[in-house]
Amino acid sequence: MDDSQPHILLTALAVIAAIYIFRWQTDPLRHIPTVGGPSAPGLAFLTGLKYMRNGRKVMTQGYKKYYGTPFKVAHLDKWVVVVSGQKLIDELWRAPDAKLSTLAGIQDTIQLGYTFGTEIWHDMLELTVVREMLTRALPALMPAVIDEIKAALLDYIPQNDEWTPVHGIKTMSKIVARTSSRVFIGLPFCRDDDYLALILGFTADVMKDRFFLTVFPYFLKPYVGPIVSRARKTMSKGLNIILPMITDRRNNMEEHGDDWSNKPMDLLQWLIEEVIARKCSEYKMVERLFLVNLAAIHTSSSTLTNALYDLASRPELISEIRVEIESVIASDGWSKVAVGKMRKLDSVCKETLRCHGMSLLGLVRRTLTDVTLSDGTFIPSNTTVAAASFPTHHDAAVYADPHVLDPLRFAKMGADGDDSERGALKHQTVVTSTEFLPFGHGRHACPGRWFAANELKVVLAQILLVYDIKLGGDGKRPASSNIASTVLPPLGQVFFRKRQGVSKS
Repeated sequence: MDDSQPHILLTALAVIAAIYIFRWQTDPLRHIPTVGGPSAPGLAFLTGLKYMRNGRKVMTQGYKKYYGTPFKVAHLDKWVVVVSGQKLIDELWRAPDAKLSTLAGIQDTIQLGYTFGTEIWHDMLELTVVREMLTRALPALMPAVIDEIKAALLDYIPQNDEWTPVHGIKTMSKIVARTSSRVFIGLPFCRDDDYLALILGFTADVMKDRFFLTVFPYFLKPYVGPIVSRARKTMSKGLNIILPMITDRRNNMEEHGDDWSNKPMDLLQWLIEEVIARKCSEYKMVERLFLVNLAAIHTSSSTLTNALYDLASRPELISEIRVEIESVIASDGWSKVAVGKMRKLDSVCKETLRCHGMSLLGLVRRTLTDVTLSDGTFIPSNTTVAAASFPTHHDAAVYADPHVLDPLRFAKMGADGDDSERGALKHQTVVTSTEFLPFGHGRHACPGRWFAANELKVVLAQILLVYDIKLGGDGKRPASSNIASTVLPPLGQVFFRKRQGVSKS
């Protein structure tokens, strides 16, 4: 028996190798070109590691070599089929949900289906609330947004006459968390340190859970996810903080009906009303509140940090942008209308998103059925498909001097139009297209982008009115980085001091 054991082991290894080779040879994705390394079993994991470290380089190589036709890149746990060019990007966003699912694509991206369960994706009522109620209420909510931003800046950024280093992403995350919470749950909880720590921790936990789960094969994720999930534990703590507020509001609704004195106008109230109508639990309500916080804090704080670095690296433009801000406020006061007229500031935000973005990919979808693209490419069911967002934003055929940061790029494009008003609106940050994909495009474009854009502009406007800013060292902007497809802002410091020569705004 001892002599036969090596032969049994070798035979087993040979069978396993034969199975892998057969699966590789018959893999329906094998005919799609691979970028970044080999696609053979075992070696594909190394290709995924390369993409994790050098995603921008790999994505750009694929874009240049296979523009207008699909290619694939390796994540540690899956292949992603990437399309480029207007024709294929149009096909991607126009495809019906029954074939290419946006929600399934989001689930694959952040892995919440394995940590929270799949039920959350069956009824994304928070998207309806954000799209219909939050966006419609923005004009009425702007005074609260502006008030909270002013208060948060006073609390988190010293107004000293000497230059003071401030950690970029950490500070911007706190400001965004407070401002968003003012609209999401209102005073006084939006300033509660325990609650803010939870929602900031939740955002970090989701990212950690996501990357941890990528090392596990799909058949293990449903079992491993609930056990290791930090985000689930953090959200359970959030329920204890928010439940008394929910109970109090529900009691008021039962006693006074749809209206009562000082009825809140915030996201939590709209969620309560939707959840009652759909007979969901309080836990599901908090779950959805935390998901909205995740989207708001992660994307807005990253964009805000990058924009801050961009402005600090171009000090010659700050005076020009300040003149616009002060002129608009003098004319219209602080209002949504006024913020909409800050076109140079809007251009700063849009150029930041173009240059850095939040992901190398856009329009992430998952195929729910077998799909054949117009060029004949066959993509099997349960495959992640996405557009090459980062290289599209850096394509000289799309944008002039695409590798040059030009904060006023889109303001100039709008001013050059036949109708300056119409041209300016066409180039606003919230306007999506197949050539500008940070918020997606089409019917599934990010429903919270109007709130996000207004929040970004007010924070930056207040910073420029109250502070002088600069970068340390030689004044050169540190580069953003990426882990796989996720783009991360610099982790360093920006220097602030009280604006010289004027009184505090």
